[in-house]
Amino acid sequence: MRVLLDTHAFLWWVEDSPHLSANAHRVMADEANEVIISAASAWEIATKYRLGKLPEAEAVATNVAGCIADEGFEALAISVADAERAGRLPGHHRDPFDRMLIAQALRHELAIVSVDATLDRYGVNRLW
Repeated sequence: MRVLLDTHAFLWWVEDSPHLSANAHRVMADEANEVIISAASAWEIATKYRLGKLPEAEAVATNVAGCIADEGFEALAISVADAERAGRLPGHHRDPFDRMLIAQALRHELAIVSVDATLDRYGVNRLW
C-alpha cells in the first residue's frame, strides 16, 4: 500500500507520540507499505516552527529531508498539476497545506494517514 502522511501523523511518528492511532502506527511501521511525505509537510513544519507554533519540532524543522530519509520514508515533490488540483478543490478545508495533501492523495491515488475527518469530504481514502 502507498500512503501519504498528514503532517501531524509524520510528527507524531517521529516523536513516538501516543496521539498516533494503533492502526496508523501499524500501517506506517509495515515495511511492505510505501510511506510518503509531501513537500507540503516540509513547508508546513518549517513555517509553523518559525512562527513558534511547533517549538517541539525543532529537530524535524531544521532537517525535514534528513528525518524523512532516517525513517525510510519517501519524499513527494509538489508539481504544477498538484497545485492546480489543490486550487480547484471545493472549499470544505481552508488550510492550504491540507488542500495540497488532498490534491496529491487524489492525483497519485494514495491513501492518506490523518486524524482529520474533514478530508473524507473530498473522497480520499483516509486511514486512521
